[in-house]
Amino acid sequence: MTRPFAAALLRCALLILPVAAANAAEPAPREPYGIDLEGFPYPYPVDLLPLVNDGEQLRMAYMDVAPAAQPNGRSVVLLHGRNFPASYWAPVIKTLSEAGYRVVVPDQIGFGKSSKPWGELHFDTLARNTIALLDHLQIAKADIVAHSMGGMLAVRIVRAYPDRIDHLVLTAPIGLEDYRLYVPPTPSEKIMAAEDKLTADGYRKQLETNYALKLPYDQVTPLIEARFNIKGSADYPRWLRAFVSSGQMIYREPVVHEIPLITQPTLFIMGADDHNAPGRPNAPEALRAKMGQNAELAKALAAQMPNARAEVIPNTGHLVFLEAREKYDALVLGFLGK
Repeated sequence: MTRPFAAALLRCALLILPVAAANAAEPAPREPYGIDLEGFPYPYPVDLLPLVNDGEQLRMAYMDVAPAAQPNGRSVVLLHGRNFPASYWAPVIKTLSEAGYRVVVPDQIGFGKSSKPWGELHFDTLARNTIALLDHLQIAKADIVAHSMGGMLAVRIVRAYPDRIDHLVLTAPIGLEDYRLYVPPTPSEKIMAAEDKLTADGYRKQLETNYALKLPYDQVTPLIEARFNIKGSADYPRWLRAFVSSGQMIYREPVVHEIPLITQPTLFIMGADDHNAPGRPNAPEALRAKMGQNAELAKALAAQMPNARAEVIPNTGHLVFLEAREKYDALVLGFLGK
């Protein structure tokens, strides 16, 4: 091979290499997650508890995280919101575990890695399931830390099983008002069609507006993937039906009227910018601005309760425990430590 020819060949190879490297770096198409989030990683091992709801055989997924420090003999149950898998509690699990707590983190039936039922969802059923999990784990009494829709479930658990709960932390809860006073009933088929048309980009915008989200782009992406990478699953229609059922549960089963009756020590932790109000787009335009005054609603409800207070964190939205982690952790540990 002549020297000029070899040099020309080398130049061609150098030109081709970046293209080949770029093609090699492209990720392979990801298989869709299953509707029980098969393929989506959780921060701790997940176990499954067999349950029967309305004659249907189901399995409830949960993480049971042992204390990472000297055990203090106490357990905390974390209750997730409607739009989020239990995995998003990872920073709070770490904080509580390192403080000596046993931390139990279920995915409610209909959510995350738990079964998606054909039957309707109801807070009373989810409350019974959660107590069944505590019984299975031989936990006689626990504290509850709940977020968003989980706050509504927590209220129902405390009201139905008051002897099982010591402290209650309501983190940016929804259900602080009765949405039926603003939003007319909406057929499930209409909600299902709207949810089915929603795109990942549309959902990201929804989080940014409805939740006043202030998290970095990459921290939000896993939450969006957990929701939208199941669309390619053969069982996606079943997930969609369960998801719409959970929205109807929020609308049809208000808990705000029960909150003042709670006697357990209760802490509301609110984001000052959180004005989330499920169903607002379906309310008459004149009423929409009245909805979602969540920080003020929490303060008013706490004032009606025998042992409650509300803390409002400025410049923070709906995902307060991720957006203001140090402040949130200090409030929770200080409150539970009493």
